[in-house]
Amino acid sequence: MLKSNQMKLPLFNNTSQQMELQKHPKKSNSTLAELLMRVDDAHSDVSGNNTPADNRVVDVGFGSTSLPLSNPFVLSFTNLSYSVKVRKKWGKKVENSKVLLNNISGEAREGEIMAVLGASGSGKSTLIDALANRISKESLKGSITLNGETLESKLLRVISAYVMQDDLLFPMLTVEETLMFSAEFRLPRSLSKKKKKARVQALIDQLGLRKAAQTVIGDEGHRGVSGGERRRVSIGTDIIHDPIVLFLDEPTSGLDSTSAFMVVKVLQRIAQSGSIVIMSIHQPSYRIMNLLDRLIFLSRGNTVYNGSPSSLPRFFAEFGHPIPENENKTEFALDLIRELEENSHGGTKVLVEFNKQGQARRKPRTIITRKPNFSLKEAIIASISRGKLVSGATNESSLPDFANPFWIEIIVIAKRSITNSKRMPELFAIRLGAVLITGFILATMFWQLDDSPKGIQERLGFFAFAMSTTFYTCAEAIPVFLQEKYIFMRETAYNAYRRSSYVLAQSLISIPSLLILSITFAGTTFFSVGLAGGSAGFFFFFLTILASFWAGSSFVTFLSGIVPHVMLGFTIVVAILAYFLLFSGFFISKNRIPLYWLWFHYISLVKYPYEGVLRNEFDDPNKCFVRGVQMFDGSPLGTASEAMKLKLLESMSSVLGVNISGSTCVTTGKDLLVQQGISDISKWDCLWIIVGWGFFFRVLFYFTLLLGSKNKRR
Repeated sequence: MLKSNQMKLPLFNNTSQQMELQKHPKKSNSTLAELLMRVDDAHSDVSGNNTPADNRVVDVGFGSTSLPLSNPFVLSFTNLSYSVKVRKKWGKKVENSKVLLNNISGEAREGEIMAVLGASGSGKSTLIDALANRISKESLKGSITLNGETLESKLLRVISAYVMQDDLLFPMLTVEETLMFSAEFRLPRSLSKKKKKARVQALIDQLGLRKAAQTVIGDEGHRGVSGGERRRVSIGTDIIHDPIVLFLDEPTSGLDSTSAFMVVKVLQRIAQSGSIVIMSIHQPSYRIMNLLDRLIFLSRGNTVYNGSPSSLPRFFAEFGHPIPENENKTEFALDLIRELEENSHGGTKVLVEFNKQGQARRKPRTIITRKPNFSLKEAIIASISRGKLVSGATNESSLPDFANPFWIEIIVIAKRSITNSKRMPELFAIRLGAVLITGFILATMFWQLDDSPKGIQERLGFFAFAMSTTFYTCAEAIPVFLQEKYIFMRETAYNAYRRSSYVLAQSLISIPSLLILSITFAGTTFFSVGLAGGSAGFFFFFLTILASFWAGSSFVTFLSGIVPHVMLGFTIVVAILAYFLLFSGFFISKNRIPLYWLWFHYISLVKYPYEGVLRNEFDDPNKCFVRGVQMFDGSPLGTASEAMKLKLLESMSSVLGVNISGSTCVTTGKDLLVQQGISDISKWDCLWIIVGWGFFFRVLFYFTLLLGSKNKRR
């Protein structure tokens, strides 16, 4: 039954049906949400569940709906201007302003695709960024309105989506998993898991991704989906919540003609389901041109044409450069614009002025009349009532900033990170191997240290190296955030989740791995080296290692939010950790550090775990580390005979008036701590300070994301 019903529907991969749709496009009154819902219902009615019954790509068509229509959305922009300061010559302070946008005006309508064309450097991406609120308000001049009302950035983030030129996706997730995680971020908690899965399955069919649904995205080291499929997945992640406005920066870049056509065909379906689609495109083919509704040609930030594709031949004919019948219209226009830019003395000024005159002569397009006092919010709410914009819209009177509460976001982010990490176990295995090998080397190098003066110095060296090693091994966490930084920026720019949720999720999922690393290092070294304290001492040593890993990973995570490149991050981390070790108190005690460097001693991350484990080792007042003749060890008298040493002790006793025998305790653990300048805080205070450092750097990381991931031009 399902098969017969589906055969009546046009197939996405049927060429004749595609061409038929091109010739007779039908205006849709249904939102993408409704169209997908229709497929869900059809699947449910026949199979009794919410998953597609077969692997064929179903075209849900562009039918009508009985739900009331909202006013069509019209995005208008007037006199958009944007310039940046450019240093004229190296070494000089003279700066010139480079105009990237010069009084650009136009409009994009619901149900249409508006394409921005031009050569490289013409301002295509800049215009898309300006409309998508990716340029700071202080730098961008002009106005942008939706249905006649100023479009606030907060509202735009809720009702729109932006597809970047680069496909920013997790390489080890499958197509279905990628879209499912996007659905869990974008769709409200009130929508059941089954309906979210059904929506993803229907969207996979709409995007023509059924055959690639279980294929990983892939990257340079892992084979995955094709370029066209990857681009459609990128689009799918941003349309899962059915946005009112969709921005795309060169969605066909790097694709072959067939893949590019399929991508734009998907965009046409999105537009005809009730969205405004605005994209930049470099050089569309003849077939793609038939899918576009409005064109804006730019040249060095100026508009040289603004109108429909069908009016393009008449425009250039009136300009005196008619387009030959058998030539691609856009290729001819772009070639002529470039020729004017390179060869003409005045550049494209003549063409810009001709376009202005034509715009002034042409009658303004008739704006669809709206009901009196029909505000933008009411128009959006009307769309929500029809199933549009399901992202967080649980009723018809609210437009929440985020689709889900923060604890749901934390769960989804953590689940995605764990899934991605499980596909690349070698990353954690390498880190665990490094810790295990380091622990094994330390255990064999410092095997069963005694309590002699030499043993004391060896213990101090072991603690200094062990504590610094815990921080150095954390440097491997630098690439973790840098690899997904731009994915994070894309997702948070349009309110997929909160930045705080991301920080909390990343903090929580790091704890299990840190526990494994800590118990491995502590178990390998503590008993082998012969450290003091028994089981209680081991427990504190383990907690100190865990806290050090926590503080180190937090510090490295914070730095990864600042540095732009992995190699630069490694260089900075290694240098700073070296300074932390230098001022930790091992090489020079606190009492000997110059006053002008003392502040560095107190902010050293190595100081507190080093002092904590020293107190754990030497804090027993009943334990003696230097007795009688041992006090001469390490000095020129250390080679003297035992009898000579005893005579020296007798002489010292008579001078000092204190009886010092060969077995008299000369130095206790407390004395050693004083010699090291450790006398102000307890070992538990050291532990809590380390933990506090970890939380402090996580908070700094949050503010780094808050201030540094706006992804806006200035």
